[in-house]
Amino acid sequence: MTQTTLRIASYNMRKAMGTDRKRDPDRVMRVIETLNADIVVLQEADMRLGPRPSALPVDQVTAQTGLIAVPVPSEVSIGWHGNAVLLSPDAKLVDVKHLNLPGMEPRGAMVVDFDLYDIPMRIIATHLGLMRRSRRAQLSALIAHLDEQSQRPTLIAGDMNEWSLNVGLGRLAHHFEIYAPGKSYHARLPLAALDRIAVDAALNVTDGGVCETDDARRASDHLPIWLDFTQSAGQ
Repeated sequence: MTQTTLRIASYNMRKAMGTDRKRDPDRVMRVIETLNADIVVLQEADMRLGPRPSALPVDQVTAQTGLIAVPVPSEVSIGWHGNAVLLSPDAKLVDVKHLNLPGMEPRGAMVVDFDLYDIPMRIIATHLGLMRRSRRAQLSALIAHLDEQSQRPTLIAGDMNEWSLNVGLGRLAHHFEIYAPGKSYHARLPLAALDRIAVDAALNVTDGGVCETDDARRASDHLPIWLDFTQSAGQ
């Protein structure tokens, strides 16, 4: 039987502020469409001040990207602490949780359960803190949350803010395989793999990479990353 291959992408869109210092939501949405992903996790998808309005026009996201934004408590944004999840229209949403995470600065995560092509999935979208001590506390909180949930094939995606490929994410590595499919920061001269996707044993990664189109190099200071995956045999 042929297995269904799905694609997840993660993208710190920096509130649609490009490396050319122009705020261009349409350019960001073109990049998202180019990813051809079933699941897109965004960071910095809303503004940080006031009511935190969306950095993308909420009423145009589906029309321009072909994806549907998972609901958040805000009436003016697609983001929770800047995190947003866009899903294929074929996905059947099961549950959404919005978590506040510990640390020196306000951080959060979205936990989204859904079924896609009869594959049960859980996506955790997050943007970890700038300090390693905060990142460790945030990862511990996420793992503790997962321990209390029913089991589903799970991915954790986002800007991990960790420059090292060898240390700093050990709490996550005990439970997941962490993929850094390429250097994604800075978009003009990629030097670090800050953006990563953690995958549990129920899923099998088949491919991955970094989107380096002209639009992507200009749309944000991060390049989007992506992974293709299937269910592991026997799942």
